Amino acid sequence: MILAWTGALIVGLSLGLLGSGGSILTVPILIYLVGESEKEAIAESLGIVGAISLAGMIPFAFKKQIHWQSTIVFGLPGMAGTYFGAYLAAWVSGTFQLILFAVVMIVAALLMLSGKKTASIDTSPVKTKTQPCWMIASEGLIVGVITGLVGVGGGFLIVPALVLFAGLPIHIAVGTSLTIIAMKSITGFLKYVELFASMDLFINWDLVLIFSLIGAAGSFLGKAIGNKISGKNLKQVFAVFLLIMGGYIILMNI
Repeated sequence: MILAWTGALIVGLSLGLLGSGGSILTVPILIYLVGESEKEAIAESLGIVGAISLAGMIPFAFKKQIHWQSTIVFGLPGMAGTYFGAYLAAWVSGTFQLILFAVVMIVAALLMLSGKKTASIDTSPVKTKTQPCWMIASEGLIVGVITGLVGVGGGFLIVPALVLFAGLPIHIAVGTSLTIIAMKSITGFLKYVELFASMDLFINWDLVLIFSLIGAAGSFLGKAIGNKISGKNLKQVFAVFLLIMGGYIILMNI
């Protein structure tokens, strides 16, 4: 289990540093290192990432690096979408969920790489400059459905949306993303707990708790490291990371 706990620390680092990527690592770790089934790993991943994100957003909140308007406009519809997506997950295979997740992740990476002048590290009050609130809310709803369906926090979609569509600097987008991930992941996790009661599947609560505690510690370390990296470099690392992991997951499931 040492490898699994090391993986939990890396998950936290990813969330604290990039505002996403936690579930990208959590699901494979739970499947290949812990031995959970695909469905159980997907459900437990939402609980773990939700808890880690909740802890990880605290330093951002103290430094006023969370854009609360975007959290509400994007997050509340996202919670509704996640609940519905988790319901749909009962009707598809775990392999389908993972492949869909990888494809969407690659698309998000390409969007990040194609964006221009969106990675400013200015932490002054944010001036959103693109889409109206109803369009951002619609995006939150769609991302929420995908989040619930593939069983991940969705930061790989939330961060690009906040940067490219809401006009947020990358570091503020990361803090806002962690807050939204916590809201949506916990909602999806609770729906999976409900579904499992009728599917003869079970949540490993001890695993979720220990993984979450180690990951939360990693998220604080990731936040400290992230403060020393430029927004431009952070965005590039984030996009390349998504491309590599997306390709790997597809290869593992073909």
